[in-house]
Amino acid sequence: MLLDPLQARHVLQTALARRFALLAVNADSPAALTDVLEAALRCDAPVIIETSLWQLTGHSFGAGDPALGLARYLVQLALLANSPRYNTIPVLLHTDHIQGPVTLPLLKAALSGLDCGLPTAPGSVRPPTLSPSTISLDSSRLTEAENIATIVGLGQESVRCNRAVTLEMEAGVDDGVTPADVAERLLGGVEEQTPGTVHLWAPGVGTQHGLGSQDAFSSDAVRSHQLLASRLLGRPIGIALHGSSGLPEIRLREAVAAGAVKVNWSSESLLIRSTAARDYYRIHADRLEKAHPQWKVTAMDNGVQTYVSGHYIPRVMELIGILGGCGAASTFRP
Repeated sequence: MLLDPLQARHVLQTALARRFALLAVNADSPAALTDVLEAALRCDAPVIIETSLWQLTGHSFGAGDPALGLARYLVQLALLANSPRYNTIPVLLHTDHIQGPVTLPLLKAALSGLDCGLPTAPGSVRPPTLSPSTISLDSSRLTEAENIATIVGLGQESVRCNRAVTLEMEAGVDDGVTPADVAERLLGGVEEQTPGTVHLWAPGVGTQHGLGSQDAFSSDAVRSHQLLASRLLGRPIGIALHGSSGLPEIRLREAVAAGAVKVNWSSESLLIRSTAARDYYRIHADRLEKAHPQWKVTAMDNGVQTYVSGHYIPRVMELIGILGGCGAASTFRP
């Protein structure tokens, strides 16, 4: 089931209280959406699907139009998450790495509800819309003032359109450990102007996006920021851990124990899927000749995607288990 912002908030608060974390997968294609939900189903775990600007503008979704891409992404995920196969699994959709001039227009539109292309129902004043469960943006190119102003703008939009929003705010996640005074300025600046909108905090804790060294990771930084953010905002705030690819199992477990409730996973995900696809075509190269009796079944998308799934789903399940999510979906069922 695809969760709304208030349901998502409840899941994140429960994860913090019970000390488990949700795997947040930057799913790059419709096939990846299916595979992540299948892994979550097998683990009976809540899961977060993330989409970034490069996915929204990519060929599989928006083909250059990020608003169309987000609407299409939402529709596809909603159909999957609410289907009989997956509707027992809590699924959150999160906007990740949204940056540049499209940031505020796109996220404000997402917050108020994107037209999903269906006709207006009789008696309704507007067509059906869909919204992400949680929202964030990429602040890496923003000053502190710009970061605050953008998050405040989203909080004000939620008030204007009377729609709940569950926001993740980030600091310089690739810049080492975020100093406490920076956290105080960022979180305090938002809370002063739009109280009650930030429910996830993504500071720098020594990790790096990509597949480089993670030797600087500090679980102590996760713990201190979780306590600091909760004190500053006056409510329990979990940590969103960016740059988890390359972190060994022991460090991931330490992060969860220290207060991480959302663990972003992208680079390793892409690498697993792309290398599996490469291997599939190498192994079956002889079949991709028009004289081969199995060329068509080999060339069809289902062939390569089934092969990729066989390599990908076990790793997603492994990570869900490391983060303590297995069996947690039952907590949220009536």
